[in-house]
Amino acid sequence: MPDRTHDFGHYGAQGQRGSQAAARVLDTLAGYIASPVTTPRGLSARLRYLNTTAGHNAMRQAGITVTPRTLKAWLTGKQRPNKANLTRLDTAYRTLRRHNVARYLLRRLNAGGGTRVEIHPLDQSHVPIPHQRVLEYRRLNIRTWDAIIDAWATADAQALDDAWIDQIVNLGSQWGKYEYVTSVGFAA
Repeated sequence: MPDRTHDFGHYGAQGQRGSQAAARVLDTLAGYIASPVTTPRGLSARLRYLNTTAGHNAMRQAGITVTPRTLKAWLTGKQRPNKANLTRLDTAYRTLRRHNVARYLLRRLNAGGGTRVEIHPLDQSHVPIPHQRVLEYRRLNIRTWDAIIDAWATADAQALDDAWIDQIVNLGSQWGKYEYVTSVGFAA
C-alpha cells in the first residue's frame, strides 16, 4: 500500500491536494455572496448576514473589535471599514456561512447511499517521460461525508486532508496516485 506523497512536484508534476480540491467544490456548493467585500453591495450583504448573535460571535472570533456604534455606522453606510477589517469581515462571513450550510450539505451528500466523486489525475505534462505514471480518471462513491464536512466547516485543513485520505484509500492499492489531483467533481 502506498504511503503519503512527501516530495510532490519533484519531477515537475502539477496539481493540488485532493482535499483542497474537495474544499473548493464544497465552497461552490455553499453559495457564497458573489460580490466582493470591497464593493458597497458585497459589504452590505455580508454585514446583513453577520448581523445576528452568531454573526457577532464570528466577527469577534475573526478579530473584529468595534463598538456597536461603529457597527451600526457600517450597516447604514455612513462609515466604511478599513482594509484589515474588510478582510476580517469576509473571513467571519465565510466561517459563519460554512457553519450554517454544513448540515444541509451533509444531508445532501449522504442522501441515497452517498455521492459519486470523479477524480481528475494530476498534470504530468512537464514530467520527463521515464518518470510519468499511467493515470486515468477515477470514480469513487463516498458514502459517509461526516468527517469531510466537519473538517471543512471548521476550516481544519489537516483534518480535512486526513478525512479525504480515509475515503480515497477505497480506490485500492493505487490510491497514492490520486492524493494530488488536477480537480475533483461531485455528482451532487
